[in-house]
Amino acid sequence: MRRFARLLERLLFTPSRNAKLRLMEAYFAEAPDPDRGWALAALADGIDLPALGGARIRGLVEERVDPVLFALSYDYVGDLAETVALIWPQPAPVLEPALSPSAAAEAPRLSAVVDRLRHASRTEVGRVFAELLDSMDASERHALIKLVTGGMRVGVSARLARTALAGWSGRPLERIEELWFGIDPPYTALFAWLEGGAEPDIDLSLAFRPMMLANPVEDRWAELDPAAYRAEWKWDGIRVQASSFGNRRALYSRTGEDIAAAFPDVVASMTWEGSVDGELLVVRDGTVAPFADLQRRLGRKQVGARLLTDAPAHLRLYDILHDGARDTRALPLDQRRAALEAWYAAARPDRTDLSEQIAFDDWPTLERLREGARAEGQEGLMLKRGDSAYAGGRPMGPWFKWKRDPLTADCVLIYAQRGHGKRSSFYSDYTFAAWTGEPGAPALIPVGKAYSGYTDEELKKLDRWIRNNTTERYGPVRAVEPKLVLEIAFDAVQRSTRHKSGIAMRFPRIKRIRWDKPADEADRLTTLEALIAASPAA
Repeated sequence: MRRFARLLERLLFTPSRNAKLRLMEAYFAEAPDPDRGWALAALADGIDLPALGGARIRGLVEERVDPVLFALSYDYVGDLAETVALIWPQPAPVLEPALSPSAAAEAPRLSAVVDRLRHASRTEVGRVFAELLDSMDASERHALIKLVTGGMRVGVSARLARTALAGWSGRPLERIEELWFGIDPPYTALFAWLEGGAEPDIDLSLAFRPMMLANPVEDRWAELDPAAYRAEWKWDGIRVQASSFGNRRALYSRTGEDIAAAFPDVVASMTWEGSVDGELLVVRDGTVAPFADLQRRLGRKQVGARLLTDAPAHLRLYDILHDGARDTRALPLDQRRAALEAWYAAARPDRTDLSEQIAFDDWPTLERLREGARAEGQEGLMLKRGDSAYAGGRPMGPWFKWKRDPLTADCVLIYAQRGHGKRSSFYSDYTFAAWTGEPGAPALIPVGKAYSGYTDEELKKLDRWIRNNTTERYGPVRAVEPKLVLEIAFDAVQRSTRHKSGIAMRFPRIKRIRWDKPADEADRLTTLEALIAASPAA
């Protein structure tokens, strides 16, 4: 457990991607089985452990520490895992005669910790968790809390963890990703192969095939040869991979998560053979619905009949990875498109259609089409080289995304909350509001939250401003004087019954801090509502 805890600490305070990879590579090379397998699972996908949420952890702490002291400490630190790790009282050691002091102080191995937690019932897990905390130092306690809550927050994605495996072992990353979904933690067979053993014998027909991703084109589009690229609309849904072989079916998100339970209507319609890449949308009477309608179904383990009717799911196909007889990923895009059209004509799949390829001769023509993307409900355009093979990951050059320009609004900062990890000492998560009410009696109503878009220097300046302008405290949250304006950029705004304001922003982020602008000149809620009316399909 000690080695895993030190790994998490170093990953947390290492901003460089390459440095993170080196840390993980060294850990996988040095840690024994099955510890390294459980560490990999924790970093990549999480470990299925009995539920132990924040409220229960706080209850366990307050049985041992004065609740007022804990509340004050939590307010100061701002991060539950860090606070508990630091404040948990260390019991006096009780040495058995047969044990030396060094042996008694030895922390349990990661695999032993996971084993105890996995075999604890829901009524026992609190006691087991407390006993484990008693046996650890502050660093190990911090790692344990992250383990049971499932929130590593050390800047490592599942793909980065698998990239570290490839770097350490020399095995191809794409093959690791294909095998990944056929092997369960602690991945003993996978590590045996990575160290030179035989490849695991797995039926990979339904395995997740690593998706090919695009890079932002930014201002480079004019440098590209238009004749070499094909253009498609970029739709505002979620990217998925649908595979069906021998009456077995799988529906994966772009990260390889199985989302079939949330979309049984799509899975039931997959009566064909093959594997296709596309966009999952809600479509009614041929019209793509706002993303908020699709969002109602995301993350569900069960979907009721009414939701299936109200938000019918639909697949818009971009590419074909396997046509039922052969793997097509090595073929050039133009040949894959022909194969996709032939497959579609033969299979005639329900709840699907083909993504339209847009004819264009030059970039100015395509740019004019892109400018109208918002009114048509598209996110922008995709540019793909006609000769590109389908390669997992984000290779530079073959595919680009040319997104529409974001919307912006000036909003007033009203609440701030401490962040996590490296930001746990800073107020880095911001709630902002727009004006509503009559001109003589204006009021602010929250319209969104943002925690990105600013530099480290701007974060420090914002943090100082928030501390100097706090009006009330609610645990880790501070209310501030409503006088600082933030220019918020966002991709779309939609109606929402889940929010008091009646609207929801898509991907809000801070574009500028308007130190110069008076708060009473910030935008009104009606301004944001007008943006909905201006783009009804967004």
